[in-house]
Amino acid sequence: MSAPESQGEIILYQAKDGEPRVEVRFVDENLWLTQKLIADLYQKDVRTINDHLRNIFEEGELVPDSVIRNFRITAGDGKTYDTMHYSLEAILAVGYRVRSPRGTAFRQWATARLREYLLKGFVLDDERLKNPPGPRVPDYFDEMLERIRDIRSSERRMYLQVRNVFALAADFDPHENDTQLFYQIIQNKLHFAATGKTAPELIAERADNTRPNMGLTSWKGEVVRKTDVILAKNYLNEEEIKELNRIVTMFLDFAEDQARRRKQVFMRSWQEKLDEFLRFNERRVLPGAGAVSREEADKRALGEYEQFDKLRLAQADADAEQDTMRRLAEIAKAVPKRKRIAGGTSTRSKKGKP
Repeated sequence: MSAPESQGEIILYQAKDGEPRVEVRFVDENLWLTQKLIADLYQKDVRTINDHLRNIFEEGELVPDSVIRNFRITAGDGKTYDTMHYSLEAILAVGYRVRSPRGTAFRQWATARLREYLLKGFVLDDERLKNPPGPRVPDYFDEMLERIRDIRSSERRMYLQVRNVFALAADFDPHENDTQLFYQIIQNKLHFAATGKTAPELIAERADNTRPNMGLTSWKGEVVRKTDVILAKNYLNEEEIKELNRIVTMFLDFAEDQARRRKQVFMRSWQEKLDEFLRFNERRVLPGAGAVSREEADKRALGEYEQFDKLRLAQADADAEQDTMRRLAEIAKAVPKRKRIAGGTSTRSKKGKP
């Protein structure tokens, strides 16, 4: 395996505004440095870096096999040697332990990023996103956009955004039941544009207790719960989710633009605007209210969930019983068997007697 090339270099320096900044360049979606290069990075000797790495592995913070790779590099004598390189995870772990001005700068940078993540829920490297890397360095800009679209189209987030935009409608009343009903109409139109089915139709058709995970493709937590089965988006496949995300993003941008221009619009007008928007973008337009009501869909999904949960619990009990029997069989094999004579008493040899 060849050694990482120069674009794998790390540069750590003091930015003009006084904030420590780290520039990282990836190779094969990871960064690999020798102990010597890590020592140069943090301005410490190799023995110190080696001690830190040894402690990191002994304490179980990282597993050596997952962060160490051998690369064949050409030395100054023209010969090639297998040399251990350490991944970005190991380099960062050393940064939290090393005592040097560079180590301090790294920890200040890392703490600021962690604080931003904990407070805001995200961290962005604005400069890297504004200035695309070279062709040999991974660019995650498209992935970021896709994740943002997915977040914007989540049921709770989309409801809040639609509510904020429609709050500027001349006849908006947050306490009216019509407001919730209006949101359901908008949601159904968006789902129909993406899949050809309204949200209740998707739930009613795809909720199936006999299928793995009841037919859901995504859910909150480790296992499917009752609250997961009444969300239409949880039944969509990957392509349907991407299509829905794009439509929702375009429409929310359009609605926000309309609201910011302070145009007086009534609630009912938004339905017409959405239909016009979908036609302009050559998407399906829901002609009526759909064939299934939300109440009917929820009732069917919850009924399927009851059957699904019973089957799941029964399977868990059967698996537990099978596991118990297997363990008992292993214990029985481990117990030594006594040799018995025909009369039923065990044979024992006594010293000095045949």
